[in-house]
Amino acid sequence: MSYFRKLLFVMLSWMWVVPAQATLTIEINESYENAVPIGILPFEWQGLKPNEPLPEALGEVISGDMLRSGKFRPIAEEKLPQIPHQLSEIDYPAWRQMDVDNILMGKIKETAPGVYQVDMRFVDILRKKQVIGKRWNGVPKRLLRNVAHQISDLIYQELTGVKGAFNTRIAYVVLKKVGGRKVYTLNISDSDGANEQPILISNEPIMSPAWSPDGKKLAYVSFENGRSEIFMQTIDGKQRVKLAGFKGINGAPAFSPDGKQLALTLSKDGSADIYLMDLKTLKITRRLTKHWAIETEAAWAPSGHSLFFNSDRRKQPQIFQVFLDTGETRRVTFQGKYNANPDVSPDGRYLAMVHAPGGEGYHIGLLDLFTNEFTVLTNTMLDESPSFAPNGEMILYAMNKNGKGELAVVAIDGKTSTTLSVKDGQVREPAWGPYNQ
Repeated sequence: MSYFRKLLFVMLSWMWVVPAQATLTIEINESYENAVPIGILPFEWQGLKPNEPLPEALGEVISGDMLRSGKFRPIAEEKLPQIPHQLSEIDYPAWRQMDVDNILMGKIKETAPGVYQVDMRFVDILRKKQVIGKRWNGVPKRLLRNVAHQISDLIYQELTGVKGAFNTRIAYVVLKKVGGRKVYTLNISDSDGANEQPILISNEPIMSPAWSPDGKKLAYVSFENGRSEIFMQTIDGKQRVKLAGFKGINGAPAFSPDGKQLALTLSKDGSADIYLMDLKTLKITRRLTKHWAIETEAAWAPSGHSLFFNSDRRKQPQIFQVFLDTGETRRVTFQGKYNANPDVSPDGRYLAMVHAPGGEGYHIGLLDLFTNEFTVLTNTMLDESPSFAPNGEMILYAMNKNGKGELAVVAIDGKTSTTLSVKDGQVREPAWGPYNQ
């Protein structure tokens, strides 16, 4: 069996298990031992009517974001020394006794039925001063979680100097059973799995979703016509176009950083190679590789001047880099017997991949392209499809846990991981979207 057929078999085999529901739930698997304690207070709530229920627990959403980052450990609500609502009410010594350097205070006020005002104050306990204060007006209920993620991003950047990536989206494929039929769904959701929305439903497999740089479109592989074809559609589902339906393989789409080109794998001229398509004319403009081996899974460097791809030209899958200006191709990975499915960090420093050290077990590996240091980030057995967060701090990937397909997020230092799973279901093919525009 050829490498590409083996890869296709592995990617499709999970789909033959029939699940039920498809709502992502989160489980923290490992916690960073040196995570910094932080106080995320319950938001004060003021509704238009007495005893009106809180529309969204923003504090819980923010605590979840901070915990998943692996860098912060929110104090459990029952252990908070106090819940002040004004700066003047803060008992600074009480917080210092718990080694808490920062606390978040907030308020949700209903200004009209189903419309809210959200205030947040982020306080530096050591300096005894507010370091962030912001108000959101006219927020509908459906966007309250987005505001919570924005607050998380502000806090993360204040404390780390790195832009947060909580107010972003992910894409993934789920298989479920509806009326005795297998239904494949391409979904998008918030980065924590909430607000799940299907954008494509099919009776045939869907693979390899890829975000456009502006976050408004997805390209993917569909088998709806009995063979692999590449489509592109807007995430609102209103526009859809077939990009590639050539004879043979049509797979692994990847948008260029400027959104003007698409790299894709085609076998229309014989072997499977990397091609470029102009997204304005939808014409193939260049064949980047021409080799008897399988060349696939292209990933653009952030500069747009080169691409990384997977090839078995050395009789085993390894990652290569091709430069657009010269056509020069060089081998990048030398660790282990198997390296595939590359993804490049937004700053161009790291290359994530599926790695097998000796042919047993597939893990997520990370290569520092500046120092050539290689790290294995995961210890599960069948990991695949790594995808960097837009800030480069975390990697989303798919794994097989007890025979079940789940998604997971791992910090690039490998010290914390989170599982996102569907109840009684299978989920695969993740892709972390860009910052919302």
